[in-house]
Amino acid sequence: VRLANAGSLRAPQGAVPSLGFTGDTSGVLGFSLSAEAMKINQNTVLQGQRVTLVPYTSAHVPRYHEWMQSEELQRLTASEPLSLEQEYEMQRSWRDDADKCTFIVLDMERWSGQACADEDCMVGDVNLFLTDTEDPTLGEIEIMIAEPSYRGRGFGKEATLMMMSYGVKNLGITKFEAKIGQENEASICMFKKLHFKEVAVNSVFQEVTLRLDVSDQERRWLLEQTNHVEEKSYVELKLPDRVLET
Repeated sequence: VRLANAGSLRAPQGAVPSLGFTGDTSGVLGFSLSAEAMKINQNTVLQGQRVTLVPYTSAHVPRYHEWMQSEELQRLTASEPLSLEQEYEMQRSWRDDADKCTFIVLDMERWSGQACADEDCMVGDVNLFLTDTEDPTLGEIEIMIAEPSYRGRGFGKEATLMMMSYGVKNLGITKFEAKIGQENEASICMFKKLHFKEVAVNSVFQEVTLRLDVSDQERRWLLEQTNHVEEKSYVELKLPDRVLET
């Protein structure tokens, strides 16, 4: 099953995700950050070994909408099915809200060299939420590997590390939390391998909260784990070669 308690892009509405990696958020919060704060990644591509992370655009919505018709994913993310138009509205909120940051996870091998369009290479999504108005350095992380054939192959782990590194370097995150369903032993184990420690158990929601405080030592480790990642321009990568040449 999903990595940890991944929560799908719908978490901002207040659902307690429980899908692949992590993800609980308690609604859209009123941060003093400017609306541009989380638009920082709107032209960012992060290329790793197995995965490529790209910003969530309207072109990704139809495939995402297909994923969320799955009863399994609805259950794991504590989500209700949305109409396609509602899904587009949700995507726009992810683009504009100042307390969320998301990337769509693509299969690097299939996508590189424009072998296939984004929507044909989509694997899942990875998200960061700023959940504490008093502490903008705390980020709740979640990941969803929606394609069953990609689970258990390291895609979720790499995407999570890449998002954590991005959060530390670009968003000023120094503390991460992940909320994972108690039955999701594989995800809990994965986060513990990423140095997260269990700090709380919620018997009502049947979820475990894990936390990582990014000390100098942890920061060095995290950056070492992601030193292979390349950051590029999404617009330039999407343009035809002939346009770039001119």
